Amino acid sequence: MEMQEITVEEEKNKEDEGASEQMLEVTAKEEKKEESEGASEQMLEVKTEEKAEPDHYAKLQIATEDIYSEATFAGSPLKKTAAGNQTQGNVFLYRVACLSLSIICLLLLLVVVVLGMKLQTGSTAVCDGTEETTPENKQCSMEHCRRWFPNRQTKQVGCHQCPDGWIPLGRSCFYLSRFRLNWDEGQRNCTARGGSLAVISDPTLQTFLTEQGEMKYWIGLRRQGGTWNWVNNTVLQQSYWSDAQPKGDCGVLSSTEPAEKNWMKARCEVYTYFICQRQF
Repeated sequence: MEMQEITVEEEKNKEDEGASEQMLEVTAKEEKKEESEGASEQMLEVKTEEKAEPDHYAKLQIATEDIYSEATFAGSPLKKTAAGNQTQGNVFLYRVACLSLSIICLLLLLVVVVLGMKLQTGSTAVCDGTEETTPENKQCSMEHCRRWFPNRQTKQVGCHQCPDGWIPLGRSCFYLSRFRLNWDEGQRNCTARGGSLAVISDPTLQTFLTEQGEMKYWIGLRRQGGTWNWVNNTVLQQSYWSDAQPKGDCGVLSSTEPAEKNWMKARCEVYTYFICQRQF
């Protein structure tokens, strides 16, 4: 019995030792596995770090970066860039544009001066040495002005020019008002302008004023004691009265009617437009 018990105990001890050895082998294998995994992780970290390192040479291969080149001229370094070259080109273009505009302005100024001198010369009549000139009066005649200035004959009256706003015809200038007054006020207004209400003495003037006007105008015609007289104290000889005549003592020219019959009688207190006349 004792031998059997010893044998059983020895077998148990052997089994325990075998189990211990197995445990040791498993532990050794796990440690080796952990060491191999750690080494793998270290290798991965090393490779990752190598990939993460910046490539210092790649910067020089980027085409969009400005590349500066230094050159030595007369002992001082010079730096030129693409932006600098573009700026110099723009400055050159600006200078060329400014020079061109200056030349154009000078040419236009010269043209204006020449035209002004020509216009001034054309509006001045010099009658010395002509057949129309007399020792007493060196003003040229109407015929002389028409020969020398054919393009300006509608604006010249006996070598005199009408004031602004006046219309020339023959040796007279006419002003057609743009505001209304009664007959007496119109006459005073014309007197202040150096003339009087218009005196129509011939059919040419009658037609001219009718064509120039657009309204009804006072003329220098008024009835006194049953007789129609002009403001220059001459008696009416040729008239152009219309058929329908209202009552009144002052004469009106209606430019909206035919020139043959466009005079109307009206009360002198009525307000309408008027025609002034100046003679030279």
